[in-house]
Amino acid sequence: MQRQVQVRLMKSLAVSSLRAASSSLQELAFAHHPKGVAKVVLKKGKTQLFKDGSPMVYSGAVDRIVGRPPPRTGDVVLVADGEERPIGWGMYNSVSMFCVRMMQLEDEAKREPFCVLDVEKLLETRIDAALELRKSLGLPAANTNAFRLVNSEGDRLSGLIVDVFGDIAIIASSAAWVEKYKPEIEACISRIGEINHINWRPSTEILKEEGLDVSNLKDLDSSTCPTRTKVIENGICYTISLEGQKTGFYADQRENRQFISTISNGHRVLDICCYSGGFALNAARGGATNVTGIDSSLPALELAKENIVLNNMNPGRISFVKEDATVFMKDALSRNESWDIVILDPPKLAPRKKVLQSASGMYRTLNSLAMRLTKKGGFLMTCSCSGAMTQSGMFLRVLQASNLFLLEPSQ
Repeated sequence: MQRQVQVRLMKSLAVSSLRAASSSLQELAFAHHPKGVAKVVLKKGKTQLFKDGSPMVYSGAVDRIVGRPPPRTGDVVLVADGEERPIGWGMYNSVSMFCVRMMQLEDEAKREPFCVLDVEKLLETRIDAALELRKSLGLPAANTNAFRLVNSEGDRLSGLIVDVFGDIAIIASSAAWVEKYKPEIEACISRIGEINHINWRPSTEILKEEGLDVSNLKDLDSSTCPTRTKVIENGICYTISLEGQKTGFYADQRENRQFISTISNGHRVLDICCYSGGFALNAARGGATNVTGIDSSLPALELAKENIVLNNMNPGRISFVKEDATVFMKDALSRNESWDIVILDPPKLAPRKKVLQSASGMYRTLNSLAMRLTKKGGFLMTCSCSGAMTQSGMFLRVLQASNLFLLEPSQ
């Protein structure tokens, strides 16, 4: 009899837990904020896009905003369908084309109710998950202590990037909400045992588009953080400047750089927009007969040349040239030069959606020239770090147009 009572009690508890887990986001939101939270109501037909995982609510997808007073930039808001049923929540911006950056969908809120509308808890949960994921991938390791810990939308923290270089964390901010929660983000990162220094790098041009007065942005106290450091990635050493482009090193290209090292043996390699030589050094380590790196930045090329010495590489097989990428490629074509492998990784040409059209012309020109410099049967690796270009789906179309441009008889 006692056993039967215990079984019934366990069943009752299980049913209660199931009911709690199935609570709607509306109920969970009310439990955390009984006074209510503003709702951003989507236009008809726009809901499925976000249920499928799109992280950004563009202002054009918004039908109306319900709630008084209206939300301000950096506030938490619910995102709802046309009948005002919440489908998720995120961070609001009153002026950006990204009206809401989604943080949790309803299914996620049911799995993690403790994070609902609680940015601090969400930050802790997401950053802990990002750290565990990197550890499962073997990062950091003896041959790699430079890696991207938080990859913006990839780790469900849109607008936040954290790169780790040894015991230094570089936090790159490109969203208004990130600036608002700067102390909480710093606290999460500082709890990571291997991190001794934190450097905050606000992306000022993007933050202007977010409606922030960038003249008032205050950096974290980074007076104890060095301006240069040495790191290792896939067994290659790099001196990096923490005052350089973006976070100082393109940690998101790690696997692409390693891939280049596996296909370079016996080939001539051209690295266009080479920055501090990541692809070029990997090509040389992989056995390339000759490697040329091109960049218009003298400080970047000075780092690249330092890295040749740092890795005891033969300077006769790898060289770096200061020149505009377009000018160099046109001159090389006039000399009928070509390479077995060409890497093209230009800077962000389309930082904003409104410059997409002009940027697409620049991407087409660069890629058309790079295609002509690639030997028949050779390999071209081309990249874009412009989120506006890749998210719009334009990059593939630009590459196709570059190829057609290449085939035009008049060219």
